[in-house]
Amino acid sequence: MFISRLLLVAPAIAGVLAVSGCASTTSGNVYSSGQARQEQTVRLGVVESVRQVTIEGSRTPIGAVAGGAVGGIGGANVGGGRGSTVGSILGAVAGGVAGSMLEERVTRKDGLEITVRLEGGELRAITQEADEVFKPGERVRLLSGGGVTRVSH
Repeated sequence: MFISRLLLVAPAIAGVLAVSGCASTTSGNVYSSGQARQEQTVRLGVVESVRQVTIEGSRTPIGAVAGGAVGGIGGANVGGGRGSTVGSILGAVAGGVAGSMLEERVTRKDGLEITVRLEGGELRAITQEADEVFKPGERVRLLSGGGVTRVSH
């Protein structure tokens, strides 16, 4: 009985987690639809340093709810009567915590902290997804608009 319930719920939960992981990006190469056709300020500079960092993953209610559902179903199959109810509650709580942690881990990304010396001498540090290579001494552009700044070649 537990296996049949889990087989029904698991694909839906996996799909929700997969979609939630694709919901946002911190890539310097990806623009949201709201950023398209918006003017940006362009500043030129030279990369001073590049440091590898980790961009933490998202913690939306989706992971906790999905984990809680699976845990609740699993816990309901423990014992009978009150034992089943207690198992369901404990399973839902444990599953919720595990689901939240799993979502954060799955959506975590490798990032770069790129320090740029602008032509006027000011230093700026921008953190973005590590999907492009930047090297010290390289000339780059800082594109800023709508509260977002990205580094590009």
